[in-house]
Amino acid sequence: MLNELHIENIAVIEKADICFTPGLNVLTGETGAGKSIVIDSIGAVLGDRVSRELVRHGTERAVVTACFDMSAGVEDFLQENEIDAEDELVLQRRIGADGKSSCRVCGVPVSAVQLRELASLLVDIHGQNDGRQLMDEHRHLAYLDRFGVPQELRDEYAAAYGRFCDLRSQIDALRLDEEEKERLRDRLGYRIEELEKAELRSGEYEEIAARLSLLRNSEKLTEAIENACVLLYDGDENAVSLAQSAAGFAQRAAAFAPELDGSVKSIHDAVFSLTDAAETLRDLRESLDFSPEEFDRLESRMLLLNRLQRKHGTDEEGLIALLDESRRRLDEIDSAEESISRLERELDGERKNCLTLAAALTDKRKSAAEVLQRRIVEELRELSMPSVRFAVDFSGVENEEGFAASGADQVRFLMSANAGEELGRISHIASGGELSRIMLAMKNVFAENDTVPTMIFDEIDSGVSGIAAQRIAEKLFSVSLGKQVMCVTHLPQIAAMADTHFVISKSERNGRTYTEVTPLERQGRAAELARLHGGDNVTALTLSSAEEQLQRCMAFKERYKSALDSR
Repeated sequence: MLNELHIENIAVIEKADICFTPGLNVLTGETGAGKSIVIDSIGAVLGDRVSRELVRHGTERAVVTACFDMSAGVEDFLQENEIDAEDELVLQRRIGADGKSSCRVCGVPVSAVQLRELASLLVDIHGQNDGRQLMDEHRHLAYLDRFGVPQELRDEYAAAYGRFCDLRSQIDALRLDEEEKERLRDRLGYRIEELEKAELRSGEYEEIAARLSLLRNSEKLTEAIENACVLLYDGDENAVSLAQSAAGFAQRAAAFAPELDGSVKSIHDAVFSLTDAAETLRDLRESLDFSPEEFDRLESRMLLLNRLQRKHGTDEEGLIALLDESRRRLDEIDSAEESISRLERELDGERKNCLTLAAALTDKRKSAAEVLQRRIVEELRELSMPSVRFAVDFSGVENEEGFAASGADQVRFLMSANAGEELGRISHIASGGELSRIMLAMKNVFAENDTVPTMIFDEIDSGVSGIAAQRIAEKLFSVSLGKQVMCVTHLPQIAAMADTHFVISKSERNGRTYTEVTPLERQGRAAELARLHGGDNVTALTLSSAEEQLQRCMAFKERYKSALDSR
């Protein structure tokens, strides 16, 4: 349940703190006062897309914080995302004036995707577009599945269908026409011959580059080594002999001054190091064997490797991998018929599996459809549609296989709103008010099977008035006995049924617009109902009528609760 909502710098709301209660929470106010901004704020803190236009003009950022009770399924989310929470779940969304936003759950940074995942366990929002979505027949199958088809069965079918599609793709990739197959075989054969002839070896390119660099600088290298050898060892007065003499003199001095022992050791170590360096230089000098033929051979090899790398757009390791891949693809082409036969056997088995699982899905859907039809009709008759008929129409998938990603069924909802009329498509028959009631009925029916504790209705009363409005109010109250319900409305019938009533008002101060959210007591509720009935022409009579309406609603709620208790 949503307990508290803090809004700061969202559109015309500078700051608002709203404490919601269990039961039916209603928000009313003049058009444009900011009622939907409250719903948008809740959407923002639940991970909806946000933009910088949502941030109040002249401020650096907007903040929305929502405090929820812990509910079913939330513990698993918290554990998976390493979030610690005790008795309360605190969600926060910060939106910068530059449009960037950040999300936190109990102080832990999360992504908007994670926030939406958590939100699906906490709140079900019925927006003003949901009625129009009901007219989209592509969504009807999802509505039916959500109502009565186990997720495990849908997942099992989806996995089987995924395997079926993967096998079919593999077969399509192997099943080339003969002309194309021959062209591909020629291309691969030429590539393999070219790369095999190059006798590629890992690391060869760097070795050749290093050797060529040595050859290009051979004269300078030889001269430098000769000079170093003369100075270190080969000259008349070389570093090694001088160091050896110094070691002898130091040894004599150490006989009289023991503190020179360390210096003697250092000089001996230097002699050994200089001797080792001289040996290394002499070995390299003797191994140097430069020839023009070697230089030409290596340069030709380097040119070949560079040409192959430019041609195929890859380095030496990539060329070796390309050769292996080309061999594999050629083998696949040569053994394609055998592979296709094997894959087709697997495909046939997966096709049968898909058909079996699709049939199980169809059975579940038809059973669920019978219950859904009955429940929707019951709900709609309680919503002042006494002659309504509602049906779930099934047809098969029209393709070669007889099944698709969602199974073997196409589903659409049909209805007849009035006695004597034939069943027809909702998009052709239902009025705006009827769409609102159908969506409310479906939400109520679906709510019986989910554990989401809070439901929000943004202007569920669109296109509704009179008795139908009264029935919607009664239905919202009945739903609120099992879940927390919030509703933005313009109808006094719904407002009068509220357990908690907030009024959204807008004012101007110092050239700026401010929206405030105020909880109403009994007297304030009567005044707001009178405004909803009569606009700014509030009289003693409209106030008296509003009081009477509140009393009737209180009496209805008492009778309804008593009837439930007596069952």
